[in-house]
Amino acid sequence: MGDLPRPDHRAARRRARRRLNAGAPGSNAVRSSRTSSVDDPGSGLRFVASDFYGYLKPSRCGLRVWLREQGAEEDPPSELAEMLMRLGIEHERRHLARFPRHLDIAGLPREEQRRATIDAVRAGGRVIYQGRLEATTVLGGREVGVVGLPDFMLPARRGYAIRDSKLNRRVGPYQEHVRLQLEIYGWLYERTFGEPPVALQVHAGTGEILHIDYEGGTDALATYAEMLDFRLSEDEPDEWVGVSKCGGCGFRSRCWPRAEERLDVGILPWVERGLVAELHRRGAATIPELLERFDVERLGAIELPWREGTRPIGDRAERILLSARARLEGRPIVIKPPEIPAHDTYVMFDLEGMQPSLDELEKIYIWGMQPFGEGAGEFRAGVAGFGRGGDREGWESFLRQAAAIFAEHGDVPFVHWAAYEKAKVNLYVERYGDRDGIARRVLDNLLDLLPITRDAVAVPLSSYGLKEIETLTGYERRLDDFGGEWSMARYIEATETNDRGHRAAIMGEILAYNREDLEATWAVLEWLLGLGEDAASAGHHSIEQGP
Repeated sequence: MGDLPRPDHRAARRRARRRLNAGAPGSNAVRSSRTSSVDDPGSGLRFVASDFYGYLKPSRCGLRVWLREQGAEEDPPSELAEMLMRLGIEHERRHLARFPRHLDIAGLPREEQRRATIDAVRAGGRVIYQGRLEATTVLGGREVGVVGLPDFMLPARRGYAIRDSKLNRRVGPYQEHVRLQLEIYGWLYERTFGEPPVALQVHAGTGEILHIDYEGGTDALATYAEMLDFRLSEDEPDEWVGVSKCGGCGFRSRCWPRAEERLDVGILPWVERGLVAELHRRGAATIPELLERFDVERLGAIELPWREGTRPIGDRAERILLSARARLEGRPIVIKPPEIPAHDTYVMFDLEGMQPSLDELEKIYIWGMQPFGEGAGEFRAGVAGFGRGGDREGWESFLRQAAAIFAEHGDVPFVHWAAYEKAKVNLYVERYGDRDGIARRVLDNLLDLLPITRDAVAVPLSSYGLKEIETLTGYERRLDDFGGEWSMARYIEATETNDRGHRAAIMGEILAYNREDLEATWAVLEWLLGLGEDAASAGHHSIEQGP
């Protein structure tokens, strides 16, 4: 396949800044017009403030920008994504209710919105809702229109503050799109009124008002210039896939099957995004090329950027190469016998909960458990209520159910997948206490299968998620289209309906999904125990041993 070009976004950002500094011949670095209409900005090129999200989420991807420019079809949004959009609107509306005398610009004809916003700011005194700010700027000789529709413009002693409502609880490196969106609002305001806004603020999902520093718009404009390169590209940009990088992208169903077909190294677990790009640069873009060109020592010596310096791949190299071999051979490779304590009975344990951005409490609404093995028993669940004390009700129900299991089976392992269950039990102990010590007993008996599986077996899959690992066991779900995001979306629907029958039906569906998670976890546990028996008789593998 040979050496392939590396998608270097840092280089793209450097080019973007040069484009900013170049401008048109004889022009300033960045020119803007306070009078041009961005609906027809000369070249027809336009950015809106929300475009940063499409470029940076779920991760920075120039191919996504290019595909949208080409009009490529995207996957429909998930139920949770649609629910988040609606919740975001409701969050914004609740904040709007604090300003009964606001001026709603969005209700005006579009051609009047910009002038009405300018007039309202100059008049002062009123909160402006959905104002319209416009300007044009020259990036590398091309005139580009920029439009911003800030949720709120708030009057101050002199000038206005700009505030956007977001479900985000914080604005950090993973919310870079939020910072850039506020920054471009600030730039548009400054270009329109000749001075920066009094403040840039985020009305966060917690209700807090977070402050964003305004730095003149340089980063935002450079990011637009970077995006412009992708929009204007005649050829499809080179962009590598990755498990975390591509999750949640509307073009995943387009890109991922192609990557699987060519056995791109990005489909492997353990291979981070920086390593994918580095392997492509070194001519090891596919799994066969990776195995042909690298052994453990050579791969382990690769240095990747890390914090303020670099760090080698090191011990991860053997796992990566074993995963590559497992994928190429289409079979799991046992590294060592799984370290699972021997018991006659195991309790599968799985929670359904709201992610922090959706619920102030980080609420667990299903505490599901079921004994399997010799002491197999019925499915049990602590279910949160829907009233004021519903969260505590769910916790106390879980403790009663767990106590009954301990009374019947003694100290049996509570088997779960990943760290979520342990973290949430600890959270609820802090929240409501553990009067009878049942939660402590659950914590003492937790058995996390995920690290056990990772240590024991290299899998021919792209991740160690439960829904992928269970495919190796022969377990088949009856509720195949359901998932964690579906569960959250349906639970939100249940909390909002006043129809008790409809609510009960929804909760029945979620409980059925949770029960299948428990069955799948048991299927994986049995599969691992079988691998352990096979490994004990046949010996385990390393990358040096081969098959």
